[in-house]
Amino acid sequence: MTPPPPIAEKRPTTEVRHGHSRTDDYAWLRADNWQDVMRDPDVLAADIRAYLEAENAFTRTVMAPLDETIETLFAEMKGRIKEDDSSVPLPDGPWAYYRRYREGGQHPVFCRRPRDAGETAEAEQVLLDGDAEADGQAFFKIGAFDHSPDHRLVAYAADLNGSEIYTLRFRDAETGRDLDDRIDNAHGAIAWAADGRTVFYTVLDDNHRPHAVYRHEVGGDPNDDVCVYEEPDSGFFVGVSVSESQRLLLISAHDHQTSEVRFLDAATPDGDWRMVAPREAGHEYDVSDTENGFLIRTNADGAEDFKVVAAPFDRPDRAGWRDVVAHEPGRLILSIQTFKDFWVRYERINALPRLIIVGANGEEHAIDFDEDTYALGLGGSYEYDTSVMRFTYSSMTTPERVYDYDMDTRHRVLRKEQEVPSGHDPAGYVTRRIEAVAADGETVPVSLLYGKDTPLDGSAPVLLYGYGAYGMSMPAAFATARLSLVDRGFIYAIAHIRGGMEKGYRWYRDGRAGKKVNTFTDFIAAADALIGEGLATAGNIGAHGGSAGGMLMGAVANMRPELFGAILADVPFVDVLNTMLDASLPLTPPEWPEWGNPIEDPTAYETIRAYSPYDNVAARDYPNIFVTAGLTDPRVTYWEPAKWVAKLREMKTDANTLCLKTNMDAGHGGAAGRFDRLRETAELYAFLLAAMTSSGAKLG
Repeated sequence: MTPPPPIAEKRPTTEVRHGHSRTDDYAWLRADNWQDVMRDPDVLAADIRAYLEAENAFTRTVMAPLDETIETLFAEMKGRIKEDDSSVPLPDGPWAYYRRYREGGQHPVFCRRPRDAGETAEAEQVLLDGDAEADGQAFFKIGAFDHSPDHRLVAYAADLNGSEIYTLRFRDAETGRDLDDRIDNAHGAIAWAADGRTVFYTVLDDNHRPHAVYRHEVGGDPNDDVCVYEEPDSGFFVGVSVSESQRLLLISAHDHQTSEVRFLDAATPDGDWRMVAPREAGHEYDVSDTENGFLIRTNADGAEDFKVVAAPFDRPDRAGWRDVVAHEPGRLILSIQTFKDFWVRYERINALPRLIIVGANGEEHAIDFDEDTYALGLGGSYEYDTSVMRFTYSSMTTPERVYDYDMDTRHRVLRKEQEVPSGHDPAGYVTRRIEAVAADGETVPVSLLYGKDTPLDGSAPVLLYGYGAYGMSMPAAFATARLSLVDRGFIYAIAHIRGGMEKGYRWYRDGRAGKKVNTFTDFIAAADALIGEGLATAGNIGAHGGSAGGMLMGAVANMRPELFGAILADVPFVDVLNTMLDASLPLTPPEWPEWGNPIEDPTAYETIRAYSPYDNVAARDYPNIFVTAGLTDPRVTYWEPAKWVAKLREMKTDANTLCLKTNMDAGHGGAAGRFDRLRETAELYAFLLAAMTSSGAKLG
């Protein structure tokens, strides 16, 4: 018999803000020493730990009847992964660099071999063995790995508890020996100067924000490292990188709406950094270099969907900018990548990506693709003086392919196609797109994947996925795990809702801050459209989202709970108002442009309070809900899902299942090992199957 769920003690706290009084019964679940918990989870207060462990024990009991289903799903998912997989080597001078996995291995092995040696095992040199480094660690993740320009050293950043607090180390590439240099409290971003001895890295402040860039000379004492830039605005993050030509070092300072870039000749690492263009509220830009100057992607002068300008090195400010690619409404320029004689423009029109190649003479051509819906990605390059660029392609039915494309001859070479060892026949599946009509008349694209024999009469269960934040678009890409649902008769759907940028920057603008509710109503419109098309019925739709997409899950659970049979909420950002009122938290000041600042703005306070999932839990029936959290998560702190679940347990009027699983050894991304992550997905899908289908074991 299943024991009763844990009931959190109510310890009311009251706050008055902008003339409104709010009581929070579960504020005590927030650790006052959260900065210390991020570094050492063992210092978590005993009463909080006891509550989280009680929830975990309840979840284990509820899920116990599904152990066989979980193992079956996990075996299927693992069987679709080539265990000894390897990336396509990326050439850089005399070497080609790549990462691979060994059979049964959880973590990547970073390697190189002589450029022209071929794929012989004898030629391989292992630079960092992730499995060996992770041995004995409850959590291990490499956040950055980069070799020096002279190929003698590698720098790598390791996170040992999921808190995204990295330790930066240096290794002799020939001997494999770590040097004595050890830099703690790093954020993971690194950039080598041209001398191969000087490296720049970012560090965290007391509130876990990357706020400064330091210069380190390998072999020196990290205590003597020089701060070359410190960001005075707590609402901005900083990053450091190297330009495409590797001639320049770049420091970027940015929030979600505004950016600022500085540059330095990589050959003079102790020189003075110069500004490209000073920050202006709402102006976003990023910088690439060419033989003759900068190419800059910018939204200046009303170019909402971005344009590309050129600027000379000696006059990089806006007064010297010259339009190269004019703004075209509805054509969102996502990024650019430069080479010596070419540059590439990655853009999106009507929710479909495109790659445009531009030659030195300004002549453009696009790379053509056959399918109606697909996903693209730029593959990166270590080399600047080359005509070959790399890109990836997939669709919801087509496994990922890696191509090398000669921009001069316009010939593409397939370098790798994702293998599915257990077998995959794209012809056995259908992918297509429907349009949902939103509450204000906007049309919302919805991408679908289902088996060719799946009944389309509303009897098939549906899993609807959504995110809708930060301008992040959800690609219609191939993913093997979801096939375990589709092969069991599910229709898998992705709602391309506002808050992303699938339909241009306007799509993002209309789904943030004061217009955030559009994200939620778009998702509901997608569910209603599935019902209207005869593909689904109310109550037979599952919903899935994580992080900001978890906020979406909490909002739609409050707004239209009858639509959904089950909700999967990964590390959900559900305590939005309390978090945006707490300026000490890592992401709060940088997030105010995204959500609004309820500390200063009464209108933002009211807007967030009206949709914040935690604040709007009420006495009503809710679907079956499975919630995950990470104890050392700096992005969505563990207490947000914990508080939400506690309040749901108190208020909900149904007998449906509610589970909270807190990973006590990980952060925002869950388990670090690739198979451990698959097992977590298998657990979510087992819950979904038990809640929404009549076959198999039931929840305890």
